[in-house]
Amino acid sequence: MDQHCYIIMYDLRVPGRNYTELIDAIKQYPQWGHLTESSWAVITDKTPVEIRENLKRYLDTNDRLIVVQSGRNAAWFKCLASNSWIHENIIK
Repeated sequence: MDQHCYIIMYDLRVPGRNYTELIDAIKQYPQWGHLTESSWAVITDKTPVEIRENLKRYLDTNDRLIVVQSGRNAAWFKCLASNSWIHENIIK
């Protein structure tokens, strides 16, 4: 099965809640990069629906989540992931 890069973005709406389990679940994907405080990129052969369903169990009912397959172009400013990681994994 082909692997793709997916961008995961979320809004965690409960102040003070510990979302360590969500972050740990994201880091279980074969390759991952932390882009901004609440966005990550993962490389996997899973579908966006499978990723969403996996991560939903770590969210509260009022949180938000979106999973988008990465494209060929990107622009960024001061991401937490290194520029080289972004070039190698998001821009293909």
